[in-house]
Amino acid sequence: MLAEIQICIAEVVAGSAAWLGRGLSCVCAQRRESDARSSFDLTSAQEECLLRLQNRIDIAYDSSILEHQEALRALWNVAFPEEELRGLISEQWKEMGWQGKDPSTDFRGGGFISLENLLFFARNFPKSFQDLLRKQEGDRSLWEYPFAVAGVNITFMLIQMLDLEAVKPRTLVGATFLKFLAENDSAFDILYCITFKLMDHEWLAMRASYMDFNTVMKATRRQLEKELLAEDISRLEELPSYGLLNQ
Repeated sequence: MLAEIQICIAEVVAGSAAWLGRGLSCVCAQRRESDARSSFDLTSAQEECLLRLQNRIDIAYDSSILEHQEALRALWNVAFPEEELRGLISEQWKEMGWQGKDPSTDFRGGGFISLENLLFFARNFPKSFQDLLRKQEGDRSLWEYPFAVAGVNITFMLIQMLDLEAVKPRTLVGATFLKFLAENDSAFDILYCITFKLMDHEWLAMRASYMDFNTVMKATRRQLEKELLAEDISRLEELPSYGLLNQ
């Protein structure tokens, strides 16, 4: 049963026909009509920052590239420093919430940046990372979301929500984010950490189980958009949900 749910959530990441064919919609790819606006003009600094981020987004995970292999090993070492990894293909990876013994197959929806996001989270907010990985906070459900697959899903959702693959942002929330990005080149990674913690917060508040994952993601996106568009927010660290993160 758990394996079936892990596959189901992974298909949300990829936006696959198999997932959509079940009559469910992928929150990652949704855009409300009220969100559509004319494209926003960017400063030269914002254009440069967006291009750098888009270059990261365009990189697919490639298990034959040494840098990608090393990043995956680094993620394991920071997640489970007490347990030696036996190989890049190993049953051990299921402990982190990957679908199977080869995590490279789960990066298709988020690319290499989704691995970078997880690694940034683990290194910069180790307590929050470990709390989510090991499900240490709150009254958890019997059937929990798989940590790593959910992380890839969050990367994909943010790319869609912020319209980051467009030449210019076409939504106010996307244009607002680029202001933060121009101030801090790590803004996407920081927002990822905030979003992951917010998603888990919503998960616990809704007393959710695996069948509620899509509903939780929708609620997370709505709350995140609301916070990003608040008039008194000038830095990501001022978002109310940033306070959920523990160093």
